[in-house]
Amino acid sequence: MNNFPPRPISCEADLIATQNRINSILDRRKLTQDDRDYLNVLGILVYDYEEKHEPMPLLKGIKLLKALMVEAELSERDLVDIFATESLVAEVLNGNRELTASQIQKLAEFFHLSPAAFLD
Repeated sequence: MNNFPPRPISCEADLIATQNRINSILDRRKLTQDDRDYLNVLGILVYDYEEKHEPMPLLKGIKLLKALMVEAELSERDLVDIFATESLVAEVLNGNRELTASQIQKLAEFFHLSPAAFLD
């Protein structure tokens, strides 16, 4: 902690240095309460910087579903349990069909998100 005192992050280089410090602490086998508290402070600093300088795009509905599928490397076939058929998945993804309430609920459970995330 003395070698890397917590300070507000003001640039990309500070962000990378802070993330590297976090990773080096997480690589330890056992963490003390001081380590956990220090990690918490560093995590807050990273979060604050990213909220101001690297905002996440607000994706909702089908755009969110497409992004989640890419991130999780899912195909249309992987969502058949939710949509019943691959053709229904394709129709929804292509914008030819709206998501139903049942599909929204199942997607929310599948991706561990609020159903509101899938409403446009």
